[in-house]
Amino acid sequence: MTPSAPETPSAADLLPSSSLEQLDLASQATNHFHLLDWAVVGAYLAVVVLVGARMSRRKEQGDDFFLAGRSMPVWAVAVSTLATAVSAATFIGGPQQGYRDDLGYLTFKFAGLAAFIIVGFLFLPAIFRAGTPSIYGLVAQRFGNSAGASSAIMFGLGRLLASGARLFMTAIPFALVAFGEATGPPLVFAIITVAGVACVYTMLGGVRAVIWTDVLQACVLVGTVSVALILLWGKIDTTPSEAWGTLVDAGKLQMIDWSFSWTDPYTVWGAAIGMTLFLVAAYGTDQDLAQRLLTCRTPRKAAWAGILSNLIGWPVTILFLGMGLLLWMEEQKNGPILPTMASAGDRDVFLLYILRDLPLGVRGLMMAGLFAAAMSSLDSALNALAASTTSDIVRPWRKARGLAAMPPADETRMARKIILGWTIALAAFAIMCAYWQTASGETLLDFALGVMVFAYAGLLGVFATVLFTSRGNATSAAAALVTGIIVVLLLQPFAWNWWMPWFAGEDHLAPPAFPWRMTIASIITFIVCVLGRPGTARAT
Repeated sequence: MTPSAPETPSAADLLPSSSLEQLDLASQATNHFHLLDWAVVGAYLAVVVLVGARMSRRKEQGDDFFLAGRSMPVWAVAVSTLATAVSAATFIGGPQQGYRDDLGYLTFKFAGLAAFIIVGFLFLPAIFRAGTPSIYGLVAQRFGNSAGASSAIMFGLGRLLASGARLFMTAIPFALVAFGEATGPPLVFAIITVAGVACVYTMLGGVRAVIWTDVLQACVLVGTVSVALILLWGKIDTTPSEAWGTLVDAGKLQMIDWSFSWTDPYTVWGAAIGMTLFLVAAYGTDQDLAQRLLTCRTPRKAAWAGILSNLIGWPVTILFLGMGLLLWMEEQKNGPILPTMASAGDRDVFLLYILRDLPLGVRGLMMAGLFAAAMSSLDSALNALAASTTSDIVRPWRKARGLAAMPPADETRMARKIILGWTIALAAFAIMCAYWQTASGETLLDFALGVMVFAYAGLLGVFATVLFTSRGNATSAAAALVTGIIVVLLLQPFAWNWWMPWFAGEDHLAPPAFPWRMTIASIITFIVCVLGRPGTARAT
């Protein structure tokens, strides 16, 4: 049944109603940003732009604009990769996860380590040998330019949706804290500010600026959460042994779940199979994350950068989850973070703590941390989108029409325009999210975290065919990409509950959890891609 058209929702309409009540109280409890808070945020943004300007002095052009001359140190690439993975959703959602549940999310860190090992020693050598600034050049060399372009378009579409939605999510708390509302001009201002700053330094210095600013932003991100955690620990006023006992008794420290659950994503089996496949796709078939690894000198160094990123990610993840555990303890001892906060908790519990308890200046520092989380994801997306557009779409298009290759300086100027164009598109989609709501009723956070699966399933099937078989062609690759979208769509809860009763009746299985959707869709897309008979690719 087609639902009746609802009234146009505001940005706040996309948040839970209980969260809106809390945020309304929060806005009443604060005078918004003090001049000192604004000064802290402004100083941070200025430093980030200055770092980008400093990197522009190297005047890297052509492929070096996207690959930094393959000269980046392993440790910097590792920290930058971590900063990209820690998005604004993690800044808010990490503490919420620890507050509401337990440490089960850490199971996925094991999957991340396995994924980096697989990508590092099976994917990266072939990608480096391809010698292109975009990983989809590998697909083009095997199946032809059309297959490479199809893969790049699939990546671009998924990244537009995911990064645009995350940009919108970042703007909501910033607009609420700074202006007391997340609708209209305040929301648009927040979106444009984050996107604009990330665009400026990405255009100036290319991927080198992205990596070094990400190192800075990772330090700010970890530092701000550490300050908040120390202040909260002092407020709880307990001993480590007492805190440990309380958390153990409440089951908050449980991490390993050996049960085989079709619907629970946080199990050992879901992580070992589905999440490992997802992260292999993320770091091996997503230009946004893989491009960082391509700036290392050799595939082996790139592999170690990825592994190091996972290892240093453990304490960072524990820091965010630990913040949530302490927020839960603070509520048990001193009452809700705000008077109306339900005992079940809410996604915005960390934001509400910032509003209620942190002093002036420190509150601005926390918003700088939120900016760091947002821009460290957005800058890499912009650079990756520009690299893929240039290498996989513009260059083949010019060659197919008999046009000469562009000089590196001209191509770099074009790449900067492409970055600007993608920034406008991402900002426009983020603003559209203020007036958009899915028919399924899922929150925007759920959509933003899971949307890349639509692209990842098909891309993983195509890359697996290229790397591990001698089969496939441009047609089967395109079919696999489309099949991935269809299969993942059918496995979504709203679609599953529509078609499954036709086959199994009303007493059917519940929809699969996220890791199993990835598993099923990846297997099917791989089968579709290998069904194609080997053909001769046109040289790129």
